[in-house]
This record gives sequence, structure tokens and C-alpha cells, in this order.
Amino acid sequence: MFELVKEDVLRYYKLSGRNKSKVSFLGIISAFIGMKMTPVILYRMSHFCYKKRIPVLGKFFSLINFIIFGVEIASNCEIGGGFFIPHSQGVVIGASKIGVNATIYQQVTLGAKNIDIPFNHANRPVLGDNVVIASGAKVLGGIRIGDNVIVAANAVVMHSCDDNVLLVGIPAIVKKSI
Repeated sequence: MFELVKEDVLRYYKLSGRNKSKVSFLGIISAFIGMKMTPVILYRMSHFCYKKRIPVLGKFFSLINFIIFGVEIASNCEIGGGFFIPHSQGVVIGASKIGVNATIYQQVTLGAKNIDIPFNHANRPVLGDNVVIASGAKVLGGIRIGDNVIVAANAVVMHSCDDNVLLVGIPAIVKKSI
């Protein structure tokens, strides 16, 4: 867990213009106090508890994230390092897996097309590495979003896509290769 948090904080440093190549324990504490990193660290704690089979504590961290930041992230969603949420309000992440260096803006939903209780990974999206999901976008169903993909603001993605593309519209289409 701590290695992933370090990667998250290093990416936060890079995106905020800080020239640091290492993260100290004090740096993690400082990032935890900041509004942009706390939801990510709370998710990491929730996922850690999920993996260690301490579901009650994991749900507690998820609940705190939801109450304070308006962020709902499934504890069993696997998210790579460098995860960043610039503005947290209204983020719902029920994806199966998200790669490294993902950026997810406010009012984004990643999840199933239909209610699936219990959580079924086959009905949930998988996002590649270096993906940006812009404000208000929705990525729904058991689809795969490739690496280096940008999902434009308010796009609704319901079909898989290749690497290196920009998705726009409702329903989303490939606007261009990037």
C-alpha cells in the first residue's frame, strides 16, 4: 500500500509543479491533509483492508471518503499507482481495474450498466494506463478502455476502445487518435 501511496504523491508533486523525486513519511502526511490527495489515500486504505480481509474497516474508510469528499470507490477496484482526483465531488468508481497514472475529474461515473449485486467484475469497465476521464463523463459496462485514452467531458462510453484515442459525445465515438 505504501508504495502505491508514494507513487500517488509523486504524481501529485509532478502535476502541481513541485520538483521532488522522493516522498517522505512527512510528505505523505502533508498530502493526506490536502484536499486533492486525501480521497486517494482513503481509497488506498480501504483497498488494503479489502485485501487483508478486514471488510468492516475497509467500509469505514469508504464511508468517510463518501461523507467528506463525495467520492465512492469500490474497495475491490484495483487502481495502479499515480492515481489522481483533482476535484473529488461526485466521483463514483465501480470499475474492475484502473491502470497507472489515471486522472479522474469530478462528476465521473465508472461502473456497470445495470445493477449487479453482488459486484461482478465482468460487468465493470477496465481502464488502461495514462487514462484521463474528464468532468461528467460516464464509462459503463464490461468494456475496456485502452492506454493513453482521453474521455472528453460529459461523454458516455459504452463500447471498448483502442489505445491513444480521444472519445467524445453521447454515445461516445473516437474523435481522433492522439
